[in-house]
This record gives sequence, C-alpha cells and structure tokens, in this order.
Amino acid sequence: MQIRNVAIIAHVDHGKTTLVDKLLAQSGAFREHQQVAERALDRNDLERERGITILAKCTSVLWRDVRINIVDTPGHADFGGEVERILNMVDGAIVLVDAAEGVLPQTKFVVGKALARGLHPIVVVNKVDRADARPDEVHTEVFDLFAALGATDAQLDFPMLYASGRQGWTDASLDGPRRDLSALFDLVVRHVPPPSVDQDAPFAMVATILEYDAYLGRVLTGRVEQGRARVNMPVKVLHADGREVETGRMTKLLSFRGLERVPVDEAVAGDIIAVAGLSEATVPDTIGAAELATPLPAIPMDPPTLAMTFRINDGPLAGREGKKVTSRQIRERLLREAEGNVAIRVSESNETEAFEVSGRGELQLGVLIETMRREGFELTIGRPRVLTRTNPGTGAREEPMEEVLVDVDEPYTGVVVEKMSRRKGEMSDMRPSGGGKLRLTFSIPSRGLIGYHGEFLTDTRGTGVMNRMFLGYGPWKGAIEGRRNGTLISTENGEAVHYALFYIQERGVLFVTPGEKVYVGMILGENARGSDLEVNPIKEKKLTNIRAAGKDDAMLLVPPRRMSLEQAIAYVEDDELVEVTPGAVRLRKRFLDPHERKRNERKGQEVAA
Repeated sequence: MQIRNVAIIAHVDHGKTTLVDKLLAQSGAFREHQQVAERALDRNDLERERGITILAKCTSVLWRDVRINIVDTPGHADFGGEVERILNMVDGAIVLVDAAEGVLPQTKFVVGKALARGLHPIVVVNKVDRADARPDEVHTEVFDLFAALGATDAQLDFPMLYASGRQGWTDASLDGPRRDLSALFDLVVRHVPPPSVDQDAPFAMVATILEYDAYLGRVLTGRVEQGRARVNMPVKVLHADGREVETGRMTKLLSFRGLERVPVDEAVAGDIIAVAGLSEATVPDTIGAAELATPLPAIPMDPPTLAMTFRINDGPLAGREGKKVTSRQIRERLLREAEGNVAIRVSESNETEAFEVSGRGELQLGVLIETMRREGFELTIGRPRVLTRTNPGTGAREEPMEEVLVDVDEPYTGVVVEKMSRRKGEMSDMRPSGGGKLRLTFSIPSRGLIGYHGEFLTDTRGTGVMNRMFLGYGPWKGAIEGRRNGTLISTENGEAVHYALFYIQERGVLFVTPGEKVYVGMILGENARGSDLEVNPIKEKKLTNIRAAGKDDAMLLVPPRRMSLEQAIAYVEDDELVEVTPGAVRLRKRFLDPHERKRNERKGQEVAA
C-alpha cells in the first residue's frame, strides 16, 4: 500500500485540530453515528481546558488506497521542541494560516523549520468564512514569508487551497462548490512524495515521541526509516553519539488507524509506528536491528531560554493537600518529564532539596507545574529567569530575544508602546491590520515579557492580542524595572478573619478571603506603596457589652484578586515563591521568619555595596 506522511503546522488557534477532526470524519475513520468529541485529538485535560495542542499526536486515514499518516502539532512557541522532532518523521507539511489574522510569529517558526528540512509545503488559508477574512492579502503575506525565509524556487511555487475547517470544505478557488475536503486529500496524495526509504536495509527508526501507558509501559513513536519491524524481533538502542543504550525485544508494534492504535505483526519502511517493550530507550535514540552499526541522524534542538527552581513545599501547610511531597518524588517526576520532552532540561540546584528546570517559556513550564499539581504533587516555585550565554567571539554577555507581534485598538497603542519600551523593547514596524486595529512589531528581551501579559490585557481592556517567537540571542540590555508595589505579609498562623481583612484592604489589594488558611510569611495581597507591610489577618473584633446596631453590616470586602498559576509565577520577585498544591496556589516569602528575612536583606545590601 502507498504511504504519505504529512504534518499539519500553524500558529496557535488557526484551526489545525478542528481540520484533523473533519479529515478523520470524511475519510470514514469514524463509524456512522459514532459519538466523537470535538477536537478529538486533544485528549489531555489541560489541552481541552486551554483550547491549545500541547503534545503532538499521530493519526491515520485511508484515501483511495493510500494510507495518509497525519501528525497534529502544537501551535504555541513554547512547544516548538515537539514541532522540530515531528518534521523529521514526515515528507510533507500542510501550513494552515488564518484568513483574518494572517502570518503570525509561530507561522514563521514552523514554516522556517519545514523549509530548512527541504519540505515543499501545501498552504491552506483557513477560516475564509470569517466576516473579517482577507484571503488574497494573506496569500501574498505567505509568499513574502516563504521568500524572506530563503525558500527555493520549487518551494515558492506552493499549491494553495481556501478552506473552512469548521464547515469541513477546501477548494482551489474562493467561489468553488465548497462541498468537502476531497481537494485537500487529492492534493496531499499528488503533491507529497512517498517516503524515500530502503526496504532491504537493517531495521532502524528514530524515537520521536515518548508516552507512558498503564498496560504497555514506555511507548515510543517514530517513522521506520529503513527495513522492516516485526513483533518480538531483537533490537538494540543507540544514543546519538553511537553509544549502546540497551538491547531488548519489541513486544508490541502499534500502527495508527483513525483515533486508534492497533496491534500489527509487521511494519515496513516509511510507516509511522509505536513500539513497546524497551525500558531505557528515549527521544531521540535510534532503535534498530541487532546488526545496525551506527545511529540515524537526529535534529539538533534550539536551547532552553528560561529556568525556574522547583523546590519541596516547606511551608506550615505542607502535606495537607498533596500526597507527593518529598524531593525524591519530585526528582523522579522531573527526570521522567525530561526524558520524553527534549525541550526541557533538569539539573540539581544550589539550594537543598531543589531542582533547576529549563524550558522554552512560561507556558511550557506552567503546563508542567499544573500537570504535576493534578498528579498530587506539592511544590514551591521560584521566579522565572532567563538563561544568558557568553558570545564565543567577543566574550560579551548575551540574552534571549523575542519578536513580539501586537494587534491592538488604536486608542491603546500609546500605553503598549510605552510599557514595551520600559521593558527594553524596540519597535520595528507599525501598520494597520483592519477593523481599527494596528499591528506593532517589537524586538524585546525574553525577561522583559515575564509578567507582562496580564498587564497588557488590563491596558488594552482585554481587546489586545500578543504573539511572540524566539528570535535568537542579543547583547544584554541592562536592568529592567520590576514590580513597583510591595506586598502585604501575614504575621500570624490561622484562618483569615473578615474583621481583620476589612481594615487590611485599606492598605492595598487582597489576594485572600475570610476563612482561608494563612501563615507567617504568606503574601495576603499587594501593598499600595512600594515597600512590604506586615499585617495581622486573624485579628478578631474586641467584644464589649455595648451593642452598636448595624455597625458591622457596613464592613464590606472588595472581591480579592485571584491569580492563575501562570500569573502567580510571573508576579513573584526573587525573594518570593509560589506554593502550588492540588487544592491551592499561594504566594509566600522565600524566608517565612521575619528576622531571617531582615538578615538576608542586609546580606544582599552588603553584597550590592
């Protein structure tokens, strides 16, 4: 049977997973009347809640006797490591671009990777049924992008379709019949080359995706690059440097059929399969026949740009909500994550019972923390910080830089430009993007964006859209101002009381409500002034024998500011931590004891002097 391997790549929220749903449905992958969830490939709870794809997934459809293996990839820059690996498995790519939003940073990132791999993408301008669609302009934008990324003449001559993934149709022209997706199926079969492989060479494949299965254990997915794989055949695993990792047998071979992984006895070169039975093989090792001498080449990854410290929860409330609280359990879980996710690195920290976790961005590390929290872990997380490097030629200090595209209503342009320049951002372009909006392009240090997104949404009344992409490294830009306000810090252990909080709220903005557990050193709110203020949240009203009618009725509390996990991580300063448990996200000082805080503060001032 003929095979085609294709990846669907696009910026976040441009409709990849919805289009895959319709491809599966129209190819007959679902039984008639079968109930299938919307965005069927986004099986992870966090993916469904956030409406984004976090993990790459494989599926397969049959179209006129051709097996089309489709890989749905993440669209967010923080999960770019997944995209890079996936492109090594496929021979073609479908680039999806929103007909209204056009080319955005992640579109550049994924298209650049695809062109560098020598792929000849198919371009699909999606969501042409939107009221603000501008498909012809977007077509021109895509061509300009390909040219700017150094596409060859053959790559610039890309085929293009117009589509509505939600309505389930693609057409070569805007005024076509708009019936179904057959135009896309036919174009994939015609335009994407079959895998160029050697069927007679010894079996070899590169592990591209690692998952854990309750019944099968470690499951590794990849494309068979050469030879044939058979159930129970002896194999060896080679590291990228040629070192032998382990030997064993492949106890299960699984092939993709629609949404299912079905057992098969044999797989041939060119097909995408999942294998089980190996205990140490990981991404991007080579799994091959016993006679294989050298590993297959693997794609080098872009380095992590951000690091956070994961510590045990050593606060007074530790162990009350989570079952996994020891440093050994945290270490095992982090190392397991780093095995399957090559964009994450884990190392021992200078602090006791703490680990340094590096990744591509706040969202990627935030997703890891949220996943661990749901698994029953308790952690404290330090402020994110960027990973700098020394320029090998000049010896100068360099930091990661990002390109930021901002779509904002004209009245809010001034405040966005001002805030970005305060954070060392430099504007390189400003142009109308339709509907009274302007599109601003900035180059800015990655650390300048830490904690800015919430502020950006407030400044633009929730109407602004910000997209970012890793650009590379640039000269260190100097100090960037941090949070301007101090915090309100608890001086007591116990439960917060309405009476006490009423008087504390005059000092700033509260983060807690009456009845919440509090402890010494916990952050209860934001001070209106620039310094920290210690307050007593459990102070009760003194009782007297005089009754003042209606006096307590007027003690109304302003609703507290509730932060998501990502907002809390972005909010804290260097001397603060985020306490994460299955039931709560709390803010606290690194040193809970006020005397220890003062000693540490004095020590910091002496070092600075």
